[in-house]
Amino acid sequence: MAACASILIWGTTFISTKVLLSDFTPTEILFFRFIFAYLLLFILSPKPIRPKRDKTELLYALAGLCGVTLYFLFQNTGLIYTLASNAGVIIAVAPMFTAIVSFFLISRTGLNRNFVMGFFICMIGVVLISFNGNFVLKLNPLGDILMILGALSWAFYCNLLALIDNKELSLIRQTRKVFFYGLLFMIPALMSTEFHLGLSRFADPGNLANILFLAFGASAVSFLTWNYAVGIIGSVKTATYIYFSPIVTVVASIIVLHEPLTWVFLTGSALIISGLMVSERKSRVHALPEKD
Repeated sequence: MAACASILIWGTTFISTKVLLSDFTPTEILFFRFIFAYLLLFILSPKPIRPKRDKTELLYALAGLCGVTLYFLFQNTGLIYTLASNAGVIIAVAPMFTAIVSFFLISRTGLNRNFVMGFFICMIGVVLISFNGNFVLKLNPLGDILMILGALSWAFYCNLLALIDNKELSLIRQTRKVFFYGLLFMIPALMSTEFHLGLSRFADPGNLANILFLAFGASAVSFLTWNYAVGIIGSVKTATYIYFSPIVTVVASIIVLHEPLTWVFLTGSALIISGLMVSERKSRVHALPEKD
């Protein structure tokens, strides 16, 4: 339920981002989104967090780098150079990347036959929904590579969360620490791009409402529920819920933008749900007779 809550919110963020892009650059949206989210988490849990002198602090720093800075910079920049349909398909590869990274970092049991079969079934559904009957694939090496790097960054983020075992901090303070490092690593990107503070732009009620939704809903709340899900069911199982993201996006488009409901969307949704059920199914392991 926590993973589904995150995907439900993340699948609708394209509307807010699209509105904000008329007055903000992608980097500015990223900065304001997470600085406001960090402030909310600080208000909820204002106690100072002392850094630890062990590998746990390094894991938090890497999680902030991968899950906040790199993921969103790769995704936002990649969308400038590639089609949204390409991006939707490429980002959906994140669960497979998560399983591969988990296979080497955490456990050797993540990649089983059912998971791989479910992945390919889900990908067919994602492709159908992303192109939605307009099967015109326009490859752009730079944009597509950036989206792949974004999916890989998210895969590392999910597994880094699973490696963090810090029972001294609450979930809010853990997420706050991840956001802190994400903002810290964001500074070089802010200095290397055209960035303006321009707080007067928030006098527009539309800009203020959309950035608050991205900050509080899509960042603070969604990261909390996602991080909670990773802690309960693991990085690989949580990542598979990313397959639902294009379904949520299209449903939001139908409701908000009044786009038509097509058989392609219904077929793709059925394939994604079926693929997820297959990937969640445990593979049977048959013991081999020992040789004399």
